[in-house]
Amino acid sequence: RHKTMSWGTELWDQFDNLEKHTQWGIEFVERYTKFVKERSEIEISYAKQIRNLSKKYQPKKNSKEEEEFKYTSCRSFLTTLNELNDYAGQHEVIAENLTSQIISELSRYIQELKQERKSHFHDGRKAQQHIENSWKQLESSKRRFERDCKEADRAQQYFEKMDADINVTKADVEKARQQAQLRHQMAADSKAEYSAYLQKFNQEQNEHYYTLIPHIFQRIQEMEERRIERVGESMKTFAEVDRQVLPIVGKCLDGMTKAAESIEPKTDSKQVVEAFKSGFEPPGDVEFEDYSQAMKRTVSESSLSNTRADGRPEKPTSKTKGKLWPFIKKNKGSGPEDFSHLPPEQRRKKLQAKIDDINKDIQKEMDQKDALTKMKDVYIKNPQMGD
Repeated sequence: RHKTMSWGTELWDQFDNLEKHTQWGIEFVERYTKFVKERSEIEISYAKQIRNLSKKYQPKKNSKEEEEFKYTSCRSFLTTLNELNDYAGQHEVIAENLTSQIISELSRYIQELKQERKSHFHDGRKAQQHIENSWKQLESSKRRFERDCKEADRAQQYFEKMDADINVTKADVEKARQQAQLRHQMAADSKAEYSAYLQKFNQEQNEHYYTLIPHIFQRIQEMEERRIERVGESMKTFAEVDRQVLPIVGKCLDGMTKAAESIEPKTDSKQVVEAFKSGFEPPGDVEFEDYSQAMKRTVSESSLSNTRADGRPEKPTSKTKGKLWPFIKKNKGSGPEDFSHLPPEQRRKKLQAKIDDINKDIQKEMDQKDALTKMKDVYIKNPQMGD
């Protein structure tokens, strides 16, 4: 432990410096409060920017982006965006707690501190004023005593001069003697009064420097040490407020990690097949078209079997034309209702989806029919319910 230094004894004559120092102390707390306020504003603005960023990259409704969510990587990205939104929320929590636990608290405390400081220095000034007045009284009684002594001396010398002078009447000598005696008495009274004032002043000065001032300065010192302790507590809270959100921030980050780990390249590859497979077979071999047969024509029957009546060779039925279909540009737009514009595999999937939809509608109609039939039966049995 430090040796406790008491301001009352160590700084008994430093009233003005203590006044300046405690004012600086209050300004320091105000400056610290302003710092926390600015930090809190940064947190709010940061949270807002993060929220906006998360919103900006969310998939647009009914857009191509929504279709992309069949891919695991896109789903993982969506999770990341949602976790990021929660993460932003934690920064708002930091701002709220800084405001309630530090900014509001310290702002109120600063007001109390100003009042308390004012009252201590008011007491100090009052004590100071009192001792100064006491000192003035002492000084004026000392001057009076000094003046009265000089007057008594002068009266004494005058009386002695008169007494030695044979030309002076007895009555005048008597008058001078009485005057001198009166002056002596006055000087004696002044001396007694000065002595009493001196004693009073010394007693008051002693009390001032050894009791009053130490007591006031002690309270100022306690006020200051409480202020410093309070700032320390706030600085600790400053860190704690941040630490409190770490578990939830950690959960947000865990969510992102988990989402990232759920990405499956093979699954995504399968989705590409689902999306684009046409169901066609690759084209077969191109057959040789022999144009030289016409030149080699003979009368033999066998060679005629391959020619038509007009003598031109039949075109080989081109099987290849349909096989090249995947490379022909598909017509744009939604296409006919039977999806005949789509390649077989995609057409099969679309038709299946349509059949499922129609079946759902049929089921709905059936359910409604059942319900109505039931109601009808109830009314037949209880006609009065029809009212």
